[in-house]
Amino acid sequence: MRSRSNSGVRLDYYQRIVHRLIMSHQEPVTGLFPASNINSHAWIRDNVYCILAVWGLSMAYKKIADQDEDRAKCYELEQSCVKLMRGLLMAMMNQKDKVERFKMTQNPLDSLHAKYSSKNGQPVVGDGEWGHLQIDAVSLYLLILAQMTASGLQIVFSLDEVSFIQNLVFYIESAYCIPDYGIWERGDKTNHGEPELNASSIGMAKAALEAMNELDLFGARGGPASVIHVLADEAHKCQAVLQSMLPRESNSKELDSGLLCVIGFPAFAADDPQLIRNTKDAILS
Repeated sequence: MRSRSNSGVRLDYYQRIVHRLIMSHQEPVTGLFPASNINSHAWIRDNVYCILAVWGLSMAYKKIADQDEDRAKCYELEQSCVKLMRGLLMAMMNQKDKVERFKMTQNPLDSLHAKYSSKNGQPVVGDGEWGHLQIDAVSLYLLILAQMTASGLQIVFSLDEVSFIQNLVFYIESAYCIPDYGIWERGDKTNHGEPELNASSIGMAKAALEAMNELDLFGARGGPASVIHVLADEAHKCQAVLQSMLPRESNSKELDSGLLCVIGFPAFAADDPQLIRNTKDAILS
């Protein structure tokens, strides 16, 4: 039996940490992560960020998978990612009628819910009982879905699901002119629950639109029917509005640490190096 390389031993160490801290909390039925042991609510944004660590580790294993043990661990990690992304997809597809209505009304009450039950994927609060309209959360999901699909994971299984993902693209593409509740779910700075344009939402939507454009959700086995289409003008409008807003987060919020995920990982939505530096310096100062 060959001895483990140093990198393999190190990855095994990280795998144990990831399994203990993240994967052990994944619901076996839905694949979602609850907020805590006593709170079964599963936020879209939180779940996607949780699974990024698992996905990153799976890609590291894939790079050094020279033994059956490594390949087995890589597969387990990948399927954990697929299960979570499909769990969120099923939860959102249960609200497909709301997506159709929102495209016409852009009413916050018609928006997708920001959190679901980790037990069954069903809504946990009413349409008007939470700041559900969070374009950045749906955009983050689409961004990571695109990246995972491009890495070789098969997350979308049918053309019905492809159609729904295309609808989600339509859902976020007008982020530059749709006020939402933002990354903190509270709307404007006064905490009166009033939605407003948020740079963090616009930036995440811009990144998601660029990532999804002409992406085949079936990967190498797909065809024209499984390709996602994005109107180039919408991404450009998001880019223009984002650049005009930074380093400001919104009309009421002069600055917000949430912008770090727009100028850096995972969105990298800003193109102007000077604007990125100015925004980063303003946040850190």
